[in-house]
Amino acid sequence: MPESKSRKTGNKAAKAAKADRAQLRAERRAQEQEPGPLPTWYKAIMFGLMIVGLIWIVVYYLTMGVAPIPQAGGWNIGIGFGIACVGFLMTTRWR
Repeated sequence: MPESKSRKTGNKAAKAAKADRAQLRAERRAQEQEPGPLPTWYKAIMFGLMIVGLIWIVVYYLTMGVAPIPQAGGWNIGIGFGIACVGFLMTTRWR
């Protein structure tokens, strides 16, 4: 059975409206997913942890195990490396 002209144009209008709504949803999703820049405190902590870990290991070697924690012994290297690793892990969120 043939369709009337009004029914055919109504279909086009509905498709156009549906396409417009889809376009608006896509734009909204793109805006929501766009991450902003990192705050300054995050960067300071990230670089600070990397530097503190490095200094920890250097102090351990320069003092021949007397500092930073004499009772930890060789574990001072692991402690320094762990502190630095936390800073390096924070770089995964770098923007």
